[in-house]
Amino acid sequence: MDDASHAMDAIAQTHHALRLWQGLMSSIRVLIQQHGAHPARTVVLLPYAQLMPVAKRLWAQEVKDGFAPRFETTMEWAGRADFSPGNDDLSFDMGRDLLTSRTWLDRAGLGARGELLAGRLVEAAWQLGALAGAVPPSERQAWAVRARAAVAIGAEAPALALEAAIGRIAVEWAAASAYATDTLLRTEVAATMDLLMVLEGFQTEPLAQALRQILGDKAVTLRLDQEVPRGEVHLHEAGDPSHEAEMAAACVVRHIEAGRVPVALAAIDRVLTRRVSAMLTARKVAIRDETGWKLSTTRAAAHVMGALRACAWDAGSDAVLDFLKNAPAVAPRSALALERRVRREGLREWRSVASLQGKEGARWPEVIEHANTWREAMQRTRALPMWLQALRELLQHCGHWPRLQADAAGAQLLDELGLGEEMQVHWEQFPHAGRRLSLAEFTAWADDVLEAATFKPIHPPQEEVVILPFHQLLGRVAGALVLAGCDELRLPASPEPPGSWTAAQRNALGLPSRETLEAQLRAGWGNALQTPHCDVLWRRSDDSGEPVLASSLVQALRLGGLAPEPDPRELRELAAHPVAKPLPASAHLAIEQLSASAYDDLRHCPYRFFALRQLGLQEAAEIDTELGKRDFGNWLHKVLSTFHEALRASPEPPGPARAQLLDITAQEVTRIEGLDEGEFLPFAAAWPQVRDGYLAWLARHEGKGAVFEQAESEHKITLGPVKLIGRIDRIDRLPDGTVMVMDYKTEARATTSARIRQPEEDTQLAFYAALLEDDTLRAAYVNIGERGKAETLEQKSVVEARDLLVQGILHDLDQVAGGASMPALGEGKVCEFCAARGLCRRDWWV
Repeated sequence: MDDASHAMDAIAQTHHALRLWQGLMSSIRVLIQQHGAHPARTVVLLPYAQLMPVAKRLWAQEVKDGFAPRFETTMEWAGRADFSPGNDDLSFDMGRDLLTSRTWLDRAGLGARGELLAGRLVEAAWQLGALAGAVPPSERQAWAVRARAAVAIGAEAPALALEAAIGRIAVEWAAASAYATDTLLRTEVAATMDLLMVLEGFQTEPLAQALRQILGDKAVTLRLDQEVPRGEVHLHEAGDPSHEAEMAAACVVRHIEAGRVPVALAAIDRVLTRRVSAMLTARKVAIRDETGWKLSTTRAAAHVMGALRACAWDAGSDAVLDFLKNAPAVAPRSALALERRVRREGLREWRSVASLQGKEGARWPEVIEHANTWREAMQRTRALPMWLQALRELLQHCGHWPRLQADAAGAQLLDELGLGEEMQVHWEQFPHAGRRLSLAEFTAWADDVLEAATFKPIHPPQEEVVILPFHQLLGRVAGALVLAGCDELRLPASPEPPGSWTAAQRNALGLPSRETLEAQLRAGWGNALQTPHCDVLWRRSDDSGEPVLASSLVQALRLGGLAPEPDPRELRELAAHPVAKPLPASAHLAIEQLSASAYDDLRHCPYRFFALRQLGLQEAAEIDTELGKRDFGNWLHKVLSTFHEALRASPEPPGPARAQLLDITAQEVTRIEGLDEGEFLPFAAAWPQVRDGYLAWLARHEGKGAVFEQAESEHKITLGPVKLIGRIDRIDRLPDGTVMVMDYKTEARATTSARIRQPEEDTQLAFYAALLEDDTLRAAYVNIGERGKAETLEQKSVVEARDLLVQGILHDLDQVAGGASMPALGEGKVCEFCAARGLCRRDWWV
């Protein structure tokens, strides 16, 4: 006896499903005898394929010797037929049907909207194909007449013109198709059978009904469900999805420890189920996942789709860098070096990366060359077979191909997309594959194909947990059941019918109505609660913090007297291990140069300087992010710098000409920087006020005799063992010959005022003064407000502050070189936005 049989024997006395199966096997044996049928010429139709091993095993226990009936599902049975769909037929293969749908749309005059409507047409045609495939071929045209009348119901409204067109095309497509099930509906098949027994669940299958009508007295229906008392039901209310996943995993573990295996975990919420599965896998629990997950979410699909998106003509730098970092043929160090350079330059579009120049000996320019070669090969339009060949070559060149072949999900991906060379002939012979596609259209096609496919991992030889769809709980033998995700959103008592059909159309077509789906769900819910031990879980809020109610099915249980039970998670006492403040010394890390911001880090928190500056543990800057106030400030700096350089080259008198020149400069900088007009719109709306306010300030400033000299100038000076470096926003010359250093600020005026109130605490202007060997210079901030006000806030004691700063730099660097500790201070606002907070463990200190 195998392990599964032992598990069944262990729960035989308590599980109603096992007793039901044993009764069904006896009934099947008796019915075969009563009809004088031979078991080998008897077919038993099951609702879904996962019941087939259970039925075969229990039949072997019921009848020790002799022939066994054929246990089938309609899909498995029809799949054994020698059938190949015609060119215009429904194939129920997403890749093929997407191409065929475009042809049907062309014939209907909707080819221009094919990219938008193709997927919706396939969905509608598949729903109707399930009905048409259950109609004998000789009666299909009569079915089409009824279906045409059904889709015309309520289709006169102009707002529903596209939905009506999709419905009409779907009817014609479904009616004109041949199906693998056609072989089962022939009278010859009925002649080869002595008896057909249909084990009916909560859903009525159209093909099973058609077979019963054809076979007449040779067909028998048996119910797979039965009314039995409810098992032990335990309710658990969680605070949020993470809490719910932990509670669900705890319930599963508790059942395993009690010997109630296999434990059934219903996949009501896919994301939640994945979380629970990951937790159980970490505990080495053997899991058989019958639901799997979308092939599009696997690592293999991410690599392939990442390669396609990186080849788009307008691809962003992030997309191409992600592709290069994951490409086995690209040296990781070279890809990371390129990424650092691109992020430092802030190049959002890959087109801008082509202008980058590397130092002699740098390897990342070769990476750019490879990327551009790969991208160039994917730019022209071509037919699908040529696209698949190009993608195959791209994956081979970048090194992904052998890894995909060696991976289970990767191998399925290659099969689903038809990337193998053996599939090349198949696609070349399929006429609808000759349509020329752009890269964007091919990428969308591949994405739809992978989204429609499901990847199921290899099952363990003996499972402790079975993850299965909620609607496949009927007839399953399990020691316990965990129903997680039972809230109003994921388990509504009245499910939304699939597709865009109206209620009248669904009724006329024979598609299940909302009321039918609700009745099926409630019947399935009642059946689930008949499991000997059942845990029901739901959450009070989602990840976003939005409140969520329990499903009305759960609320009915609570009205019946059940109340949420204590948290099933096991409490453990852990000894506290607080973390002491880090006190590193960095005498061995030479400080060769220092900027104003770097020294500011050293003054505010030595550990921050140690981690971010000396060790270089700074996080990479994001490239493709929404524009913020900082981006506006950087843009304004470049605009003003370019504007003043243009004024110096060709002076213009004050007045409208300056405003016009400043506008032209702003537009040119926006173009050069590649800023998205939509993202920049909030700042562009404020620009007229900013412009007028700055020009008014400039007129006042120049009225005092100040003359512009430099903008965005780089400066270096040696101070003892270190080199001070910095870029000064602006340097003017005053009438008496005094140099005035200025720094633009787009922050609140109060923030700028706070900088100058304590000269010894303000690093920036004093540091800039140290870069210029001038004892008579002046320094100020120019605060430029978005509401049209700009003003000068001068640091009167900048020379004194500079001298103190120089002394402080020399003292601090001497202390660091002497091996002084670099403590994390953990004080003030510095910690609130510090990138090194996770390194110093500020939140876990003693």
